[in-house]
Amino acid sequence: MASSPSQTPAGVPSFGSQTRAAAAAKGSPRSLSGLGPFLRPYRVQILLAAFFLVMAAVTTLLFPLALRSLIDGGLVKPDKGEQVMALREHFLMLFGVAAALGLFSAARFYIVSWLGERVTADLRNAVYARVLRQSPVFFETTQTGEVLSRLTSDTTLVQTVVGSSLSMGMRNAVMGIGALAMLIWTNPYVMFQVLLILVLVVLPSMWFGRRVRKLSRASQDRVADSSAIAAEVLNAIPVVQSYTAEAREAARFDHSTEQAFQTSVRRSKARAVLVAFIIIATAGALLWGLYQGTQAVLRGDITAGHLGQTVVYVIILASAAAVLGEIYGDLLRAAGATERLMELLHAEPAIVSPSNPAPAHVPPAGSAIHFESVTFHYPSRPATPALRDFSLQVAPGETVALVGSSGAGKSTVFQLLLRYYDPQAGHLTLDRTPLASLSLDALRTRIGLVPQDAVIFSASAFENIRYGKPEASAEEVYAAARNAFADDFLRALPEGYDTFLGERGVRLSGGQRQRIAIARAMLKNPPLLLLDEATSALDAESERMVQAALESAMRGRTTLVIAHRLATVQKADRIIVLDHGRIVEQGTHATLVAMGGMYAKLATLQFVA
Repeated sequence: MASSPSQTPAGVPSFGSQTRAAAAAKGSPRSLSGLGPFLRPYRVQILLAAFFLVMAAVTTLLFPLALRSLIDGGLVKPDKGEQVMALREHFLMLFGVAAALGLFSAARFYIVSWLGERVTADLRNAVYARVLRQSPVFFETTQTGEVLSRLTSDTTLVQTVVGSSLSMGMRNAVMGIGALAMLIWTNPYVMFQVLLILVLVVLPSMWFGRRVRKLSRASQDRVADSSAIAAEVLNAIPVVQSYTAEAREAARFDHSTEQAFQTSVRRSKARAVLVAFIIIATAGALLWGLYQGTQAVLRGDITAGHLGQTVVYVIILASAAAVLGEIYGDLLRAAGATERLMELLHAEPAIVSPSNPAPAHVPPAGSAIHFESVTFHYPSRPATPALRDFSLQVAPGETVALVGSSGAGKSTVFQLLLRYYDPQAGHLTLDRTPLASLSLDALRTRIGLVPQDAVIFSASAFENIRYGKPEASAEEVYAAARNAFADDFLRALPEGYDTFLGERGVRLSGGQRQRIAIARAMLKNPPLLLLDEATSALDAESERMVQAALESAMRGRTTLVIAHRLATVQKADRIIVLDHGRIVEQGTHATLVAMGGMYAKLATLQFVA
């Protein structure tokens, strides 16, 4: 199960560990600008959040002024009665400020939290939809576990920033700037000195923050590696357990999580040093300013209320700087997460629909297929052609079987017809229309595929059959199941057709899963059927029944059949024998046996056995 390094073909985006180091070396919090298109539709909510944010910050900045008024105006009254009344008024004013702060903060919190949830959901949906549009070449270089990690942990980081950290950062920035402005206005000479010291704090903080961001990106990549290993192994649990490899796989996962832990520790250590530096240096600068203020009181330059106001503004400025130091670390982590998500979101599919697709005319009696001098090699294996100068014509309604040893190119024919890939040379048409000029939806809608490994989704049997035709009625679903000889065992399930089949259909046998896949293709009722070892998982009795059903379904449509068991293709109109991507023989079963070539040898080996 240990993964080996794969070669990335030219022009194919790679998201493996080889490119992560380079990706981690670039970018900055500016990477968060990639979230702009997801924030833009919610301008009204953003403006409201900004309004309440500014009002909460301004209200906070009113506290020191109210405190100064309380000290200078309420405590210095010579008459006790006047002093009590003045204190009452000032405390009521302070309570009013506090109430306004609470209301503004609550409104800001709700709107910003809503924005975080909404933007994260939109981002997750957009990335997932983009991944679904990728061609198979994308998944040759990208592990599904890594994609899942980006959809979960990375979007959670983005949600934290959009729904909390960014708002807190802006609020503290407004309060810090406001407090600094008030301090400069009231003590310009002293605060000018403090400002110079703060500049000396900010510059090294920005330099050190780059290291924190790189470590944040590396930490997220290590977590993605662990997710990729877990997804791979959990999807192959029967094989892992059959080889008693549980301990080995646990050790491999443990090694991966340990690497993620060590990287996270380095990130946390660097971030802790950054935060400590910002807090200590900022506090030192502000305490210097506060010391100068106390000297001014002693000299009689300012009042005690003025000093109290200065103290509170210093506290606001210091706490704002501390919070901004923390939030800057969150922004760095979110920047790394956003970079990774943007890589997926901006990955261009290798196969796309044409901008002006040809009109799709679905033939009533099967599709015509024409391969003309097609040469194709997979991007991950550029030196080994899967098809070489391959030419084949299939008439509407004809049933053609493709046989040959493993690696001969049979499945490649299907993948080119479905346009998972485009050939490097030659032409391929469907009903006299070049495949590349048809939209992908129009092309794949007219093709029904029954793969060798039947795919069952985590849903009911009814929904699994109706997957190929979501608008089908219940009676159409039942009819397709009867034609695929699946009706009897489906009705015998605990809840009949509504029975949940489990992940990948674990509650069914291989033959039952195959018959559901066949029923799904029958329900779609396409003009072109592609059967890739469609009866390989069936026992002899089920194979006989399903073969009869398939023969009935083949009538009136074109069918291509891949089969290693020659007994299943003897009735085909034509049998194509492939060897190393070339057609070496073709004809009926009887003709090919009489020729005494490769097919005859295969038939002798199977039928004599």
